[in-house]
Amino acid sequence: MSSIDEINARIDIVDLVSETVQLRRSGKSYTGFCPFHTNTRTPAFVVFPETGTWHCFGQCNEGGDIFGFVMKREGWDFSDTLRYLAEKAGIQLKPVTPQEQQAAEEHDNLRLLLEEAVTFYHHYLLNTSAGKVPLDYLHQRGLKDEIIEAFGLGYAPNAWDDSYRHFKSKGQSDKDLLEAGLITERESGESKETSGFYDRFRNRIMFPIRDERGRMAGFGARILDPNDVPKFINSPQTPIFDKGHLLYGLDRARKDIRNRDQTVIVEGYLDVIALHQAGYTNTVSPMGTALTEHQLYLLKRYSRRIVLALDPDAAGDRATLRGLEISRQAMDHEQEPVFDARGLLRHEARLQADIRVTTLPAGMDPDDVVKSDPGEWEHILENSRPVVVHVMEALAANRNLEDPKIKSEIASQVLPLIEDVPDPFERETYRQRLARFLRLDERVLISPGRPRTGRAQRPRSTPRKQAPAAEATLSPDARFSSEAYCLGVLLRRPDLVYRIDRKLQEDSLPRLSFDDFQAAEHRTIFQLIQESLDQDEVEPLNYVMNQLSLPLMELADGLLARTEKLDPNEERVLDELMRQFLFLRQRNLRQANEHLMFLMEDARDSGDIKALEFTKQVNQNLLVQQSLDMALGRYTSRSFVTRTSA
Repeated sequence: MSSIDEINARIDIVDLVSETVQLRRSGKSYTGFCPFHTNTRTPAFVVFPETGTWHCFGQCNEGGDIFGFVMKREGWDFSDTLRYLAEKAGIQLKPVTPQEQQAAEEHDNLRLLLEEAVTFYHHYLLNTSAGKVPLDYLHQRGLKDEIIEAFGLGYAPNAWDDSYRHFKSKGQSDKDLLEAGLITERESGESKETSGFYDRFRNRIMFPIRDERGRMAGFGARILDPNDVPKFINSPQTPIFDKGHLLYGLDRARKDIRNRDQTVIVEGYLDVIALHQAGYTNTVSPMGTALTEHQLYLLKRYSRRIVLALDPDAAGDRATLRGLEISRQAMDHEQEPVFDARGLLRHEARLQADIRVTTLPAGMDPDDVVKSDPGEWEHILENSRPVVVHVMEALAANRNLEDPKIKSEIASQVLPLIEDVPDPFERETYRQRLARFLRLDERVLISPGRPRTGRAQRPRSTPRKQAPAAEATLSPDARFSSEAYCLGVLLRRPDLVYRIDRKLQEDSLPRLSFDDFQAAEHRTIFQLIQESLDQDEVEPLNYVMNQLSLPLMELADGLLARTEKLDPNEERVLDELMRQFLFLRQRNLRQANEHLMFLMEDARDSGDIKALEFTKQVNQNLLVQQSLDMALGRYTSRSFVTRTSA
């Protein structure tokens, strides 16, 4: 039995959840108020002892097992949660390998060195004559001493090797200083001064960058002299600094993100700090890079509701909307935050999140807004719009919508976005909205022969007899066995994710997401599989295995072992995967509806208006169930034909 299995066997989910949630028994389940959002009327949080899982049927609409509960409650990753639950269960985890131990120690040393650098730069800002100019600049931007202290802002002196000499006097090695990204080695042919190294950061305001747990990872640095270039630089890629895996301010924002159930993403460090000072502490920044799926997964731990607050140049200029992508170039020719409408829709679908866009008043930064009227920021966020609507209105801004050519141009750019929306009801709503917006008959937005759902559909044979109910309603052991099989196949063949997504969309079903897995360890591995497909530096399997901790590596080895003898016929493998995923979704949906029915009746008896909302959810689930039944019947009958013909 693995460490994960032992923990699941020893820790009762009801006992664990009861530590922070008051539960009451309701048949075979337990209900209470969700700890992840404010709600004092309807207990929509349900714990299922038989399956060892939980689900919120309210605002969160999330669920999982004991690992998922602790990860969401504490904001930890899987490794931290594993250690915590192992200690709670009295289980001795297998010791890390010597290589893992050495890497962990090296990373800890780098973090300590970076903490020393925070102190060094902070001292230069507050306690030296050279720091007066940058400190005055920060005060002019409206930052108070308390917020400067809280974020640990600093100043890198205007010299080639001041910090280098300081750290060398403290006994730090050139190797560690290079690995921490604090110094740069002189290239061959450069003039030699006191050493072969010089400070990476000079005459810049320093912004310490921490990971979501508050551990130092690197620095961002802004110029003071307008003649210097580039305007912003970050630490280089290091063992602990990866821009695509970090969000500035998340360590301080995560609690308020959970409380408000909303993340606001702005463009710069100073934007984040100004908004935190004004009380909007649910704000983060992607540090001058396009949003990555890893960053969005990171945010989804705390809230599915995400608002991109972009300046008008980045999000509203028609000239830069060409191709439905918006990008601006920084002075060092690195990309600043990118608004990619289609990319955001893909993220939104895969994460099952609610991603919206809002723009700032012309010529204003977030600190300008909150300084003039803090309440205006709340108003701006309330007026955020879905991605499709934002693009629709941005393309039409200040244009003559009576001109047929302009109507055609806007429709030709917005319709592909609508087609990318996976939910058929949303697609239809957006199409109707576009027709009203352009004052057109909706029928002209549908190509001849194209179905109203916007999805190409192939001829379907009449579904044969549906799979037996015993197969669709999986026991906990059978469910996790199905999850393990699916995950093992995807580990071996990550490219099948794309083919499964296409098949699911043909049936108007959402793409794969980690919500298809209930076990937290399975979710973690699936997330890595998705990340492996977004990079092209190493083979996907190698990428996944390199990111895993020892317990998860053992689990992955087991998943690979159980799928070692796959059918050589790829179509049969794909059919079996589809069948298993559809079984899992069907089981999830049926369980969800059972408990929604209970909550609906409970709310109706108490006169709670929530009863209408639960009824709506049940009806929506029934529509999804019909699509699942049709798809499952087809794949089951296909498998039957294959077996009998063989």
